[in-house]
Amino acid sequence: MNVIVTGASKGIGKAIALKFAGEGHQVFLCARNEALLQAAANEIRESCPGAKVNVLPADLSVKEEVFAFANWCTQQAIPDIVVNNAGTYLPGSSMDEPEGHLEMMMNTNLYSAYHLTRKLLPAMIKNGHGHIFNICSIASLDAYSGGGGYSISKYAMNGFSKNLRHELKPLGIKVTAVFPGAVLTDSWGNFDNSNKRIMEASDVASLVYAAASLSPQAVVDEIKVTPQLGEL
Repeated sequence: MNVIVTGASKGIGKAIALKFAGEGHQVFLCARNEALLQAAANEIRESCPGAKVNVLPADLSVKEEVFAFANWCTQQAIPDIVVNNAGTYLPGSSMDEPEGHLEMMMNTNLYSAYHLTRKLLPAMIKNGHGHIFNICSIASLDAYSGGGGYSISKYAMNGFSKNLRHELKPLGIKVTAVFPGAVLTDSWGNFDNSNKRIMEASDVASLVYAAASLSPQAVVDEIKVTPQLGEL
């Protein structure tokens, strides 16, 4: 299968790319930081000898770069799986977060997925099958202190997922919304997870891969996964 993963230089995106590449699938990866993206690609190649790993640096908060990445992907292969993972987190309150925070997060957390999916769907629909994974967040489901614009953007991503699922049912394209709780990524800085308090990115990757492996007539609409001891 041909698998597209955005925001693939680290965290959940990198773990998903590694999982699919390790199972023999060709991956097409993007991220804003070229050095980190190349490092991630090299790590995947070393871990999965013979893996087909294609990379293109792109800032998906910029619509023109979304289109360029989509065109680059479709020129090489018909996408079977699309993982919309690109995102950014800026803590704050809806009442007083800095001007522009919401717009910045909407561009990255929602519009990147919206524009990329719309560009890729014609080829997937013509092919008669495909699977779109939208990496939302537990913040897509409940309000929490410090969520602000981030939570708003992730609620919107959930809404996008629900509409896609409804629209694509008869066209053979599956849609899965993924709601991870606390996962050990760079967003947690130097968090000490020696006691395994929060999840690992590989946990999310394993669930995404499992959902992608079902028969054509089965789809997991939503994946919600949280730490065993609950959210922090």
